[in-house]
Amino acid sequence: MRQLIESEPFILAITVVAYYIGLRIDSRFHRAITNPLLVAIAVLLPSLVLLDIDYPTYDEGSHLITFLLGPAVVSLGYNMHLQVKCIRRNLYPILATIAVGSLVGILSIWGLCLIFEADGIVVTSLEPKSVTMAIALSLSEHCGGLPALTAMSVTICGVFGSVIGPWLLRVCGVRSAVARGLAMGAAAHGTGTARAFEMGQVEGAIAGMAIGLMGVFTSVFMPVVNMLIMR
Repeated sequence: MRQLIESEPFILAITVVAYYIGLRIDSRFHRAITNPLLVAIAVLLPSLVLLDIDYPTYDEGSHLITFLLGPAVVSLGYNMHLQVKCIRRNLYPILATIAVGSLVGILSIWGLCLIFEADGIVVTSLEPKSVTMAIALSLSEHCGGLPALTAMSVTICGVFGSVIGPWLLRVCGVRSAVARGLAMGAAAHGTGTARAFEMGQVEGAIAGMAIGLMGVFTSVFMPVVNMLIMR
């Protein structure tokens, strides 16, 4: 029985079922708090605790989902192609915005961890919080972080950004489709991009572009910032 519970098909099944429940609840109420991923987490976490499935076991059993994140991000290229004229018109502002956003994201983690006197390994694990999961886990592992903590921070960041992002943009009076897409993609990666597509095709395409650029800039800035601060 234990072998069945820890098997890959079973772990994949409970993950898919949890997300399906999230989709059904969101389609019924369609509120920010009923975000499918948020509901799926609320269903999945107690299930893993009750079934006594630890993170390494779950991570190994769900590696197929993690693997599919790569092709899913690549597929966003089609939407970017449809908005290529818009991207060309705003290319330099987009690059500058993502570069600054990536650097601020890394430095903000350093600032918070210094305030709370967190260990260096915690800092390294949290730095790629705004990068899509596949890249974030690779960066965290390469720089000596804890993949489990990184995965949790990326998930929380994505869910929080997708829930509060549209409301915050409205409150701040941000009406530019490009700016809205950049904010959602850069701050909340894949989850934010999915929410951005609900806001509009331009927002979704720009958010998809932001995911890739955030991965590139964070991969460049993160080792450099760590080297300079840890001296």
